[in-house]
Amino acid sequence: QVQLVESGGGLVQAGGSLRLSCAASGSIFRINRMGWYRQAPGKQRELVAGITSGGSTNYADSVKGRFTIFRDNAKNTVYLQMNILKPEDTAVYYCNANNAGYIYWGQGTQVTVSS
Repeated sequence: QVQLVESGGGLVQAGGSLRLSCAASGSIFRINRMGWYRQAPGKQRELVAGITSGGSTNYADSVKGRFTIFRDNAKNTVYLQMNILKPEDTAVYYCNANNAGYIYWGQGTQVTVSS
């Protein structure tokens, strides 16, 4: 079992920044990939960014150049640095972990960007 706890969401004006954190605990030694997803009202959940255990990253086109995913292995934590936020980034952001094929989700954190 893997537990994921997100933090760092909130309300920010357009052009501002936020940093989300996702702390992993439990049987984390087999996690091979972690990622951030988001779901806006009335829309499907979508991938925002992912990072493998080897450090390779990928991003949705809509956030490239603005968002950065990185990890602190000593703290078992993955971060999402979000800069130049836009109103269309408003969503609930979820942390995700792939643990040897088993998928785990955090509880989600709300990000609201005002225009």
